[in-house]
Amino acid sequence: MHKKIDMNQESNLIAAIDIGTTKIVAIVGRKSENGTIEMLGMEQVVSTGVKRGVVLNIDETVASVQEAVRRIEEKLKLRLTDVYVGIAGQHIKGLRNRGYKYVESGGEITQADVDQLFDDNYKMPLDAGEKIMHVIAQDYIVDNEMGVKQPVGMSGRRLEGNYHIVLGRIASVRNIEKCIRRVGLGLNDLILEPLASSMSVLTAEEKEAGVVLVDIGGGTTDVAVLHDGIIRHTAVIPFGGNVVTSDIKEGCSVLYRQAESLKVQYGSAMGDLAREDMVVTIPGMEGWEPKEISFKSLSYIIQARMEEIIDYVSFQIENSGFYDKVGAGIVLTGGGALLKDLPQLIKYRTGLDVRIGVPDRRLVRNMPNEVLRPMYSTSIGLLLSAMDAPSNRIIEPALFNDVEIKSKQEVPQDKKSAKKEKKKREGSDYITGDLFGSLKNRFVNIFDERDVEM
Repeated sequence: MHKKIDMNQESNLIAAIDIGTTKIVAIVGRKSENGTIEMLGMEQVVSTGVKRGVVLNIDETVASVQEAVRRIEEKLKLRLTDVYVGIAGQHIKGLRNRGYKYVESGGEITQADVDQLFDDNYKMPLDAGEKIMHVIAQDYIVDNEMGVKQPVGMSGRRLEGNYHIVLGRIASVRNIEKCIRRVGLGLNDLILEPLASSMSVLTAEEKEAGVVLVDIGGGTTDVAVLHDGIIRHTAVIPFGGNVVTSDIKEGCSVLYRQAESLKVQYGSAMGDLAREDMVVTIPGMEGWEPKEISFKSLSYIIQARMEEIIDYVSFQIENSGFYDKVGAGIVLTGGGALLKDLPQLIKYRTGLDVRIGVPDRRLVRNMPNEVLRPMYSTSIGLLLSAMDAPSNRIIEPALFNDVEIKSKQEVPQDKKSAKKEKKKREGSDYITGDLFGSLKNRFVNIFDERDVEM
């Protein structure tokens, strides 16, 4: 038996874990000098303790993460020490904020002015149980000159900044950290999953022209709106492929696993395109007659729920204020992107062009095709995001007030150095999006389903 190599012995290795509603993926890659990444291995196991992107059962999630880590360690003959983890879920939300300050005498804007304006966002009042996870700068206003992207060096008396503030529920964040710690791993950083997916599937041209990333997972649908290379708006919609499967289960009176097979093998998002003369026979339980289900009936059930999800997506695009600036269209990814005829339905409902996105950006060539699939966009995106993130970054202490968190870098012990370290981290240029998780009540559920609310 080969001895496992400790991950710390090779500094250019990155490990990430994607804790999803349907699957947990452990992935390891190696950074290259030209800015690409070589994926060394990926292992996935079934996820049982997560619902709508939120960890609800610590023990089950720990067991799944442990199994995924064990498999990849055995496969690659190395020992994982610290990992990057994706975060999403319906607890993520956000708001817009505008701040201003008057420039000191001399009238030239310095980097210190920009940093102070950025840091002021962390002083805003929040509801109990919420913490600011990320702040992303959008643009600046110098005196009355709007749309300034880089104000440093400009002359002016008043500097204003527009920001998106990303909020997370501290209890949900702590549960993720607890799962990773109980497996015996260090947590390098939490990476926003819509941001990770956008890095693995979107081109630079699409980000500049204006594009909407729609990542349909098992429990949630992530939406990210990008324009001029900046994430302008992000939302986590608490519906995904699992709700479609539940609709089929109820509508066709079959078992959940049978409903999932029906959806994947015979389902379509366009009922009008399904053949009326085609039926599939489902074996009955012992002592019961088998059931015959028509392709058309199955597809209409799927279409009804997918139209609801698409309407939520359309609302989020409108809410971002960039509907008219989406020059490239919609990039569809995630496991739900594989649903037959879904791009046609989205184009019909939104009026925007649609393409399927696969995670092929910034990877070394000759990657196996089974890896370059929409369902792995977030997992591979986590590696790409981690590659650009500061190495050995310590997680924001404010997120975990009473939880001691360490990385390979020593945590400052005295208050003065801790405060200095905190300010340094808050001033980093790690960008995320603005998440508006609240969904308008004007949308009516097509199916009265208990699973919709947590």
